[in-house]
Amino acid sequence: MRVANGVFGFVIGVAALHVALAQSANPAVDDKAIKAVIQEFLDARDANDPKRLSAVLTTDADQQQTSGERRSGRDAVIKGSLSTQQSTGGKRTIVVDSIHFIAADVALADGRYDSVGRADGSDLHMLTSIVLRREGGAWKIAAIRNMLPNKQ
Repeated sequence: MRVANGVFGFVIGVAALHVALAQSANPAVDDKAIKAVIQEFLDARDANDPKRLSAVLTTDADQQQTSGERRSGRDAVIKGSLSTQQSTGGKRTIVVDSIHFIAADVALADGRYDSVGRADGSDLHMLTSIVLRREGGAWKIAAIRNMLPNKQ
């Protein structure tokens, strides 16, 4: 019985440690840093600056477009993002509605993604989910999923 209680206590302790590690040490600071990285992604696109884009993306970053196109790897995300920006024009904004910390160094940011004043005269109002990973103390974008909202 003592062994069973000891094992049970150990399992509870490991579970509690896992929950504690999944919590950010300073959520307010991390929220601000995550929003800044997402804004830098947009600003670097606007500036047509591949070096700045590279700085905010993980090497294994990927991006799923609303068109169904999938960009795999940092270089593909940079090339595709800059190409899209140049061909469509317009101003892109992301308003982050929520940030969920999956682990201490992994976060999911959900928000509204707008692309207005595009070259074809259209405006797009989308949703986005962005997975971020902390690397070397800095938050970087690991995955982007853009989607059109369901119009019911």
